[in-house]
Amino acid sequence: MSPMSNASAMDPTELSPFVYWSQTKHTLLLKVDLKDAKGVIADFTPTTLSFSANGHGARGRNAYKFQLRFYEFIDDETATFTVTDHKIELMIRKVEPAWWVRLVATPQKPHWLRIDFDRWVSEDDGELNDPPRDVREDYVEEYSNLQKQEIGYVRENAKKVYLVIYNLAMFVGYLHILIIIGVLYLRDGTASIKHTYEYVGTSFKFVQLMQYMEVMHPIFGYSKGSPLVPFFQISGRNFVLFLMIEMEPRMHDKPVVCYVFIIWSLVELVRYPYYVSQLLKRESALLTWLRYTIWIPLYPMGIVCEGVILLRSIPYIEETKRFCVDMPNKWNSTFDMVLFLKVYLLLLALPGSYLVMSHMSKLRAKKLGRGRAKPKLN
Repeated sequence: MSPMSNASAMDPTELSPFVYWSQTKHTLLLKVDLKDAKGVIADFTPTTLSFSANGHGARGRNAYKFQLRFYEFIDDETATFTVTDHKIELMIRKVEPAWWVRLVATPQKPHWLRIDFDRWVSEDDGELNDPPRDVREDYVEEYSNLQKQEIGYVRENAKKVYLVIYNLAMFVGYLHILIIIGVLYLRDGTASIKHTYEYVGTSFKFVQLMQYMEVMHPIFGYSKGSPLVPFFQISGRNFVLFLMIEMEPRMHDKPVVCYVFIIWSLVELVRYPYYVSQLLKRESALLTWLRYTIWIPLYPMGIVCEGVILLRSIPYIEETKRFCVDMPNKWNSTFDMVLFLKVYLLLLALPGSYLVMSHMSKLRAKKLGRGRAKPKLN
């Protein structure tokens, strides 16, 4: 029997690198996972490939080799390989243009031979000049099963993994804040309200600053939409949190601070799980309904609480002249923070609240449909 009769007929003591393959109707592309490869030898025949090289692979720096008997004939005279710092790529043309059902002649493939999912196309995808298609979107279930068979688990896109982790972390952050507020209330009753900022103020400042990551997501293509919308929403909250509450110790024990923390946290406690469900394509009717309904009572309550905080801050700013700029100065200009807050209050109470509420109402009508019934819990 010829030593090449089996794709894996090799000395068991020899080391083989991981090899990833993909195809088009006319070509095969093999990617050998070896870094800093030296002494690369690739011998082709019309039906076989013998490869050897020294490089850094799965077993560290060693001598690696493998042999393949192809499923059909290849053009061994035009086969080429390219060596880079991180891999070796072999470009091979098929003698007869066709889609191969597998790479090797035998149904049992070597354990080190894998599918190159980043380059994989199917017969329906056409040639390189055709409009690009993504097999992961065309055949979601089949692609998932194929990944599980090849690597034992479903390999997710790095952006998707990051977004899931980010949203889960933010959910845990706001849940942590609500749990602390709840535990304090159960222990101390209404007396705990004035200590809310003392216990959760630092945590709330952290999660609110972390939300600026949502401004960066659309900039880097991690999410759709404009970065301006989350920027203004997050900055509006942080204006109240950092300038009106944090900078004025006399505001820390006001009950309205506790109320606004609870309202903001309840909104996020629904929003972030909803985003995770969308990323994982596991949409829940109840969660979707909550996402586009809970704002109806909470947004007006939040706007009222923010307005009360601004009103309560005005006397303190008048007294301390904090953030105010008086003449004379080197800029030859003035800034009256009290006047600014009064204008800001008018914008928040009238056009600001109308724009936010109408925007959410349109989203709710689009997502849930007008007159759609509330989902059942059971």
